[in-house]
Amino acid sequence: MDAAQALAELAELSSQVERAVVLRPDGSVLAATPEDDAAAPTLARAALDVLATAFELRSSPQEVTRVEVELEEGALFVLREGGRTIAAVTGPQPTAGLVAYDLRTCLERIEPDKPKRRSRAKAADA
Repeated sequence: MDAAQALAELAELSSQVERAVVLRPDGSVLAATPEDDAAAPTLARAALDVLATAFELRSSPQEVTRVEVELEEGALFVLREGGRTIAAVTGPQPTAGLVAYDLRTCLERIEPDKPKRRSRAKAADA
């Protein structure tokens, strides 16, 4: 399943996720919830910033795999797995474990990028 399909399924199944974005390993936006295309870069930047801050606060060199920021009006969840990152905004008082499960499931459903194959003609010229 591609990232856009996985996010559409997430939006349909998770009543707590209001908007979400999936990032490539380089931090660029791979997909965003349809109604959030304009805000996707802002959410992506916030996700990367919160991951970087969490990493700086850690006492071990391990990668940060989950960050949750709860605010009065909602929460920001960021999960990183397998080189991809997903960030989501929820309404107030989300069920953290359920949101994390939904986001992790979404990431797992996204097929990995396939390496581009060189055509035989180009390979023979090399």
